[in-house]
Amino acid sequence: MILSNKNNKNILILGSNGSIGRKISEKFLQDGHNIIGVDISENKIRKNLSNNFYFILTDLSKEKNIKKIFNKSKKIFNKIDAVINCSYPKSKQFGTEFEKIKENYLKDDLYFQLGIPIIISKVAIKFFINQNYGNLILLSSIQGIAQPKFDHYNNTNMVSPIEYSASKSGIISITKYLAKYYKYKNIRVNCVSPGGIENNQPINFKKKYKKSCSNKGLLVSDDLYETFKYLVSDGSKYVTGQNLVVDDGWSL
Repeated sequence: MILSNKNNKNILILGSNGSIGRKISEKFLQDGHNIIGVDISENKIRKNLSNNFYFILTDLSKEKNIKKIFNKSKKIFNKIDAVINCSYPKSKQFGTEFEKIKENYLKDDLYFQLGIPIIISKVAIKFFINQNYGNLILLSSIQGIAQPKFDHYNNTNMVSPIEYSASKSGIISITKYLAKYYKYKNIRVNCVSPGGIENNQPINFKKKYKKSCSNKGLLVSDDLYETFKYLVSDGSKYVTGQNLVVDDGWSL
């Protein structure tokens, strides 16, 4: 068992192999925090960053597996200061044009992208109530606060799926609901809405996207770390029910 000192936090990061989850996991480790990473595929985080890193390989689509994660985390760290959900499982259909959506895949995506975060929140908050405090951070998107700029996708093979917009809007609603529902329980719930993340998009898309921004355009995962760091820190102890937008002005 490892107990954190006054300055370090014990952080559970779900979806730790994703572009955002992996980067913030590595950054938190470099800053001296204790991390448990969770993903459905083998760990991708550099193990030489810290001795205080543990990895759990599991499928987050099952509530029983999520409960096991928290039980194991308690054995490792005794307490969990913050839970960050960066997981984002998708069906084979994800990214299909609106007119071609198939019902069975749509059901899967709505559960993956909204149902699983709800179940994660349920298990996490029960754990937090038992330890008398907690900090839950969910991941939304600029597509949760504004409609896609469809002209950016012209002459590309890219699609901004309707289920993505629906689920990311839902994450913001879940955040506010839970923050208010657990009032006076010493539990904070917030979410982060990043702008587009660099991922080898076509040049013409990048140019159009940048024109909608203030400076940089597409972000990289590193650009989000300070926001997550703030939400984990005691400096944000009175911040709850908020959606922090990091998009270089795209949504203005």
